[in-house]
Amino acid sequence: MISRKDIIKDLNSYLNIYEYNDYGPNGLQIEGKEEIQKIAFAVSATRYSVEKAVELKADMLIVHHGLFWKFHGTRTITGAFGKRVKPLIQNEINLVGYHLPLDAHIEVGNAKGIADRIELTDLKPFGDSKGMPTGLRGKLKTPISAKELSSKLEEVLDHKVILSSYDDNELVNSIGIITGGANSDWVQAQKLGLDAYITGEISEHDWHEAKEGGIHFFAGGHNATEQFGVQNLLKYIHDKYSNADLELFYIPSENPA
Repeated sequence: MISRKDIIKDLNSYLNIYEYNDYGPNGLQIEGKEEIQKIAFAVSATRYSVEKAVELKADMLIVHHGLFWKFHGTRTITGAFGKRVKPLIQNEINLVGYHLPLDAHIEVGNAKGIADRIELTDLKPFGDSKGMPTGLRGKLKTPISAKELSSKLEEVLDHKVILSSYDDNELVNSIGIITGGANSDWVQAQKLGLDAYITGEISEHDWHEAKEGGIHFFAGGHNATEQFGVQNLLKYIHDKYSNADLELFYIPSENPA
């Protein structure tokens, strides 16, 4: 086993959470058991992932999307929200969430997960949220056409990719990646002269404007583009605490959005 205090302290430091002004709290969101033996990982703290964590008898649930957000304001623990919160408290499961710090982390982040799978090299921080990066940029090991990259991303993400391109036969070399709902940040890639931009979502006007602005825009789904960060954290904990006899589980989501 390992103590809750030790693992939270380690992850908070490793992910550099105190440098971010995020949309909600990073780190421990709901306090549960002090001693940790079983940890579940999921993209989001949904009713499904919470119920699976209970079923697995997890002592901790680590997610990218936690339960508390500034844009939700004050919420009562009732209804659908209550059905997420109450099982965690009743079963003393620690809920731990890492949002922007996990998007951008250069070793285990969501963008890094995609970058590794499409063989992006020369990685550098990319994007900006109040002075902190939100993703990564780099160059493909071997340039390929936008059409080919779209197909490759569909295999990597196991998700349909929407491509906005002025010419999908043109070769792509340099790419910026910010996962999730960063559809408007393609302009940051454009300003840096990058060939392409990868994120999770795309709006109607961004589809037109990116195409007209001369950049290849790939939208591969919010959940799909953010599945790798928590999986990388699972591996990080597995490798670092190999002597702690921890049981680690990844809970996938069927969310198509």
